[in-house]
Amino acid sequence: MIRGAIVDLDGCVYRGQSAIPGAPAAIERLRERGVDVLFCSNNPTKTPAEYVERFTGFDIDIDERMVLPASTVTRDYLREHHPDAPTYLVGSDSLREYLADGGQSLVEDPRDATVFVASWDDRFDYDVMHDALAAIDDGTTFLGTDPDRTVPTGDGLMPGSGAITAAIAGTVGREPDRVLGKPADETARAALSRLGVPAEDCIVVGDRLDTDLAMGERNGMTTVLVRSGVSDDGDVATSEVDPDYVLDSLADLPDALC
Repeated sequence: MIRGAIVDLDGCVYRGQSAIPGAPAAIERLRERGVDVLFCSNNPTKTPAEYVERFTGFDIDIDERMVLPASTVTRDYLREHHPDAPTYLVGSDSLREYLADGGQSLVEDPRDATVFVASWDDRFDYDVMHDALAAIDDGTTFLGTDPDRTVPTGDGLMPGSGAITAAIAGTVGREPDRVLGKPADETARAALSRLGVPAEDCIVVGDRLDTDLAMGERNGMTTVLVRSGVSDDGDVATSEVDPDYVLDSLADLPDALC
């Protein structure tokens, strides 16, 4: 029996500034059936509080515990594994403030860092790659907030954190030690812990085969791909991830689970 749902946001609940038609009603129908819903996003630029504020415009009632973005997964990973480490961040101002408020010691000089975190930043340029060369050596922990190479918007796709992390990895000649967000084990464990249900009683709903659904498949959850975001039937045909359901949008989910 399905008791919990891990639901992606960009391309699943909304696209750009608009809710996907039928998505808010579908979430309400799931809740009426006793399914607890956790919204899980690889977007590292927003905090749970910012998501709560954004959802008021979609007529979806949530609180901060119902949202697990990559920013929170990154913050918690740093707290657990590198609580006192001087950390250099390539990321948004929102993420910088969130990590600092969480107690992380962020440094301005990349040479002072023992941890380097790569994330989405619209100011990314050649100088940032130069900073990475100064910061990352064999003794530096190199982290990515999430693997998303592109992000859906109202006007198509834009480069995501994964593109920046890949550029930095290519510059310094080494892959990140960890890339957080979906499909990382850290995200799966955190999501299931918040829902309080075993993996076999949980569904994962998303628009990406290699992140949303890969996380679900690896952890024994029921997987649901929606066509309202990045992936389509052609991607399904060539993917190693085999969704349990493929739907046009989140609006179709309650009926599919009957």
